[in-house]
Amino acid sequence: MILKLLVLFLTPLLSGLLIYLVPKNKNMNFRLLLIFAGSYLFSITVIHILPELYKKSGSLELIGLFVLAGFFLQHLLEYFTSGIEHGHVHTHDHDHAHAHSHSHEKAISALVLLFALCVHAFLEGGMLAQPEHMGPFYDVNAVLLGIVLHRVPAAFALMTVLTHQLHSRNKALPHLIGFSLAAPAGLLLSTYLARHEVLSATGLVYLYALVSGNFLHISTTIVVESSPEHHFNARKMAVVIVGALAAIAVEFVM
Repeated sequence: MILKLLVLFLTPLLSGLLIYLVPKNKNMNFRLLLIFAGSYLFSITVIHILPELYKKSGSLELIGLFVLAGFFLQHLLEYFTSGIEHGHVHTHDHDHAHAHSHSHEKAISALVLLFALCVHAFLEGGMLAQPEHMGPFYDVNAVLLGIVLHRVPAAFALMTVLTHQLHSRNKALPHLIGFSLAAPAGLLLSTYLARHEVLSATGLVYLYALVSGNFLHISTTIVVESSPEHHFNARKMAVVIVGALAAIAVEFVM
């Protein structure tokens, strides 16, 4: 439990802090890591998480409904995050006077962005809750790896966008810390609720199904956007295959 909390907190925090090592107006390219993460996350959801959820659930129809709900919830969240979850960096240049006159609006925009990202991260953390008395649903380390892989570029993208919006890396830092705390908070709360039977085993399964829908949206978006014009790229295809093979290895070998 302690190790999972540390990994969930330190991974986005350290990834976001990389911005201090990058010269201004330069961006780090996480594209291949994103593609690997998307392929791994999609594959681990399809071959590992969903089969386990359907096996544990007594209501197969409701599992599907929660997966759909999670998929469209993530679609809604991305209206506020502009796709930062999968490494998108959208910044717009304005003159200094214009930026200064709208500093209040930009601060609010940064908070809305942070809130939407924290909702997503909070739900991801809840995905890792596995109270001992309820028995294991799936290999939680396999899921943790998928979460970590896509949070690395997400945290760096968040810091890049907020640094541009707030005109200061230091002003963006508290937002990064808040984002880094969201997933551990989700893990702690869902574990507490499950252990004290406020959240039943069935309720926990539905939570997992909801987050699985999130995963499907994020992962398919990453993989599809890796070839926006549908041109074949051997290197990207190789990374997709390696990501899928890694998920298969986790499921059938480890």
